Amino acid sequence: MRIRSLGVIDDAVVELSPGFTAVTGETGAGKTMVVTSLGLLLGGRADPALVRIGAKNAVVEGRIAVPDGASAVVRAEEAGAELDDGALLISRTVSAEGRSRAHLGGRSVPVGVLAELADELVAVHGQTDQQGLLKLSRQRAALDRYAGDAVAVPLAKYAEAYRRLRAVSVELEEIVTRARERAQEADMLRYGLDEIAGVEPRAGEDVELAEEAERLGHAEALASAATAAHAALAGNPEDPEGVDASTLVAGAHRALEAVRSHDPALAALADRIGEIGILLGDVAGELAGYADDLDADPLRLAAVEERRAALNALTRKYGGYGQEVASVLAWAEQGAQRLTELDGDDERIEELTAERDALRTELGGLAQALTDARQEAAERFAAAVTAELGSLAMPHARVSFAIRQTDDPEGVEVGGRTVAYGPSGADEVELLLAPHPGAPPRPIAKGASGGELSRVMLAVEVVFAGTDPVPTYLFDEVDAGVGGKAAVEIGRRLAKLAKSAQVVVVTHLPQVAAFADRQLLVEKTNDGSVTRSGVKVLEGEERVRELSRMLAGQEDSETARAHAEELLAAARADA
Repeated sequence: MRIRSLGVIDDAVVELSPGFTAVTGETGAGKTMVVTSLGLLLGGRADPALVRIGAKNAVVEGRIAVPDGASAVVRAEEAGAELDDGALLISRTVSAEGRSRAHLGGRSVPVGVLAELADELVAVHGQTDQQGLLKLSRQRAALDRYAGDAVAVPLAKYAEAYRRLRAVSVELEEIVTRARERAQEADMLRYGLDEIAGVEPRAGEDVELAEEAERLGHAEALASAATAAHAALAGNPEDPEGVDASTLVAGAHRALEAVRSHDPALAALADRIGEIGILLGDVAGELAGYADDLDADPLRLAAVEERRAALNALTRKYGGYGQEVASVLAWAEQGAQRLTELDGDDERIEELTAERDALRTELGGLAQALTDARQEAAERFAAAVTAELGSLAMPHARVSFAIRQTDDPEGVEVGGRTVAYGPSGADEVELLLAPHPGAPPRPIAKGASGGELSRVMLAVEVVFAGTDPVPTYLFDEVDAGVGGKAAVEIGRRLAKLAKSAQVVVVTHLPQVAAFADRQLLVEKTNDGSVTRSGVKVLEGEERVRELSRMLAGQEDSETARAHAEELLAAARADA
């Protein structure tokens, strides 16, 4: 990795061994920036406060070798990245304003893509991870991860049934809670539908009645106009001397008929006048019929107005002002459908209750399967971790798991008990530690010291390495609180892990650093920064001097130097 303008580091290159690399240095020298840099390359959160004061941005670049065919390679290629001789080139830039950019294999990518690759490439563990292991949810997740498909398969089925049960329960609760509101709504709908049914409106009836009311209200004027128009067209029997349109047109037609044979044009006009005469006769006849049929009955007018008032009352209540009867009929149709839904609530409640009960039974069976799988995996996991603790200077320690359930009358039935349940099953999983013979197993949150917790964490990771390996492990001072023989055993175990994976350890313990294949020293210059030459590989005499400083705080102490040389010799002999 190359690190520029990140924290106290001005410009430095970190060369990691394929095996075990130990990163050492004085407190505050910038060792943690190595961990932070790797975190940025793997999609970690970008904090602008990390940018070195006076710099515009911080840049971390890294070259990570990946196995052929690994899922990380597939995902990188999907993002458009290209491999460089079997390695991925990754860079991350963080500006002082907080903006962040990521590049993968020469292609700009979202930071989330780097995070997707992280789980496949590097397992990062620090003291915060140790604290996380104290949480019961993390302990259950660790056990489930170790169990693999034995838990993952039933857990997926359980999660699906759990989501469905939640959805059914929410819908059922909503229907039951709103039962009174829905009953009131149903009563209002029934009243409205009964009122509309009592009036029995027809589509378009309001328009027809409006026309009839207009006609009946002006019946006398309409009759007088029709009679006058009829007289003008066909004559008035009471006025034989009067001139009417039909008589005049008939006279014109006779005049032309007498001479039509002499000119075709005039004959055509005669025909047209004849058509006019026929049309006048038809209109006159219809006017006579209209006048005869016109009903001026005031009782009928009163009935029409009464009907119109009833329809208008419906439109005001169910259609709105200015609306037509059609809107009332539409409301009635929608109201009938809604009433059917509301009246079906009882049936729906029965259906949902039956489905809920069936899902709870199914969930109980799946929860039991999860419990059985976890118990079987817990025995193997605990035995493997206990064996690892034996090689970490805790030969008499015993690790076990407590898997239990909590009674809950609203829960699901598991093993003949009704117990509480959640999205991950009904089990509460707790990691227990008995540090020595005769000591009762206690939760690691209460029964483990800092040094013991560090070793338990390391043992768990070593066990995971055998079942779910990743290419690189990074440990950030997980050996805190450990010293003496325990520190030697941790160094020995990390060296063993490094035979199958790359291991990077930020440590303050010389017993751990002595087992490293490569030791990197992070040191500041006089102005308080770490330059390119500030992260260097220690070999020979330089490594002895650094181990001496770590042992006694005095690089030139002959006793410390002898002890450092002895540590290195013992580590090489052990390898």
